[in-house]
Amino acid sequence: MTGNTGNVDEALGYEQARDELIEVVRRLEAGGSTLEESLALWERGETLAKVCRRWLEGARARLDAALAEEDAAEESDQGDGRM
Repeated sequence: MTGNTGNVDEALGYEQARDELIEVVRRLEAGGSTLEESLALWERGETLAKVCRRWLEGARARLDAALAEEDAAEESDQGDGRM
């Protein structure tokens, strides 16, 4: 679970990163890890959270662009006298 860095993380899909993040949180909450293991898990969780955040921000940007395009098309149609 640990050891993935850089481009490998970039290739993770949202669901894959989310699922791994859930597992990291589960392991942290369960306890029983050494301080070093806990820190490594925490760092991995931070990385996975960033991957998820980038995916969600990208999805939001695409949604906003699609809505803006739809609004522009509706305004254009109304300006042409069409509804």
